[in-house]
Amino acid sequence: MKKITVRIILVSLFFFGINSYSQIKKSFDVKRNEIYIDSMMTNALGKGFFPGAQIIVGNKDAVFISKNYGFHDYSKKQPVKNDDVYDLASMSKVLGATLVTMRLVGEDKINLKDKLGDVAAVYKNTPIADLTLFELLTHTSGLKASITFYQSLLSTPDGSPLLSKEKSDIYPDLFDTMYVNKNIVYDSNYLSFIPKENWVQIYKNMWLNPEFYKTVYAQIAVANTNTRGKYVYSDLNLLLVKQMIEAKTGLKLDDLTKEIYTELEISKIGYNPLKWTSEENVMPTELDNFFRKDTIKGYVHDEAAAIFGGVSGNAGLFANAQSISVICQMLLNNGKYNGKQILKTSVVKEFTNSPLAKEGIYRGLGFDKRKPDEFFKANDFGHTGFTGTFFFMNPDTDRFLIILTNRVNPTRTNRLMYKDDFTAKIWRQINK
Repeated sequence: MKKITVRIILVSLFFFGINSYSQIKKSFDVKRNEIYIDSMMTNALGKGFFPGAQIIVGNKDAVFISKNYGFHDYSKKQPVKNDDVYDLASMSKVLGATLVTMRLVGEDKINLKDKLGDVAAVYKNTPIADLTLFELLTHTSGLKASITFYQSLLSTPDGSPLLSKEKSDIYPDLFDTMYVNKNIVYDSNYLSFIPKENWVQIYKNMWLNPEFYKTVYAQIAVANTNTRGKYVYSDLNLLLVKQMIEAKTGLKLDDLTKEIYTELEISKIGYNPLKWTSEENVMPTELDNFFRKDTIKGYVHDEAAAIFGGVSGNAGLFANAQSISVICQMLLNNGKYNGKQILKTSVVKEFTNSPLAKEGIYRGLGFDKRKPDEFFKANDFGHTGFTGTFFFMNPDTDRFLIILTNRVNPTRTNRLMYKDDFTAKIWRQINK
């Protein structure tokens, strides 16, 4: 068998040259990787890591593997298909607000040294006024990890807690690891279940009084934990990045991202997916027994992003793997795609490197970078998402991997894919 293989390679070399040999080698690698991914997916689906997934493997010039697995949910009625879009959760941080920031930095319309209070007037003369755009993007601002803004919209008639660790007649339904009070009341000053003029739609049957944002900004302004300069991953950082880029440009984040996506000729990506695709093409996420009282489908899973009408710096984007693959190829090509320079080359390199690695902080600007270990290399960059999404690239090996799942369906308590290092193992395999 070995002799036959050697003869095939020698004949190929004789007739087609060294380039064809490298192509043959590449095809062998693709087949090996595809077999590995199929095996990992069979195991994951069998153990209930998630109902289904999209996976794409490629390099700056081509896609090698593009496959769909499983179903939309555990009813197994709808198989996953190419046009289906997933809630990207925190992958939105880089595929939305960070990409726009890269564009603006390259055009000298915003500077990494710009201070929050100088750009966004609402934070002038607040304790966080002098935080820089650099600190927000590298998560070294010292802001707390998150704030559950939406919970201040909820109360109970007798003042009893919204959630309990114990199940009972008053707390019958599970949400994450807690049980929900069945007598929750919504604040009618800020929430309505019918449309109201100038109110912001935050779910299919919920509208928010924009006056509520004043309380949101006030909470962020005092969310400093006095750990500035240290790494604390925080959704608040990207909420503020969004405010800075919108204040600088006078445009909304969804319009700014759409401009880039249009240049890349990708259409299965954006905020508020029901505005640009059908509900049947959107993956369901969690059964929310707490705030929205529904299985979320077509609206953002993240509650903070929901408060902002589905368009936020920390979350909100939906996409299929194919659209993300184009962004990966653009980044691996130093900002160029289809002959067009989408982002400035020097900016791509600046944002995807580790400016704080000497201080033990393995982050790019917006992008996630990991301390090199058995799974990740020094030049890897990408991001993950709470809903079960992952994408990473390596410019040295010229590889990218995208894995989209809805592991939070029907509940966020399902963290099996993380305990098994599922995505990291596949990344290590294809990045050899």
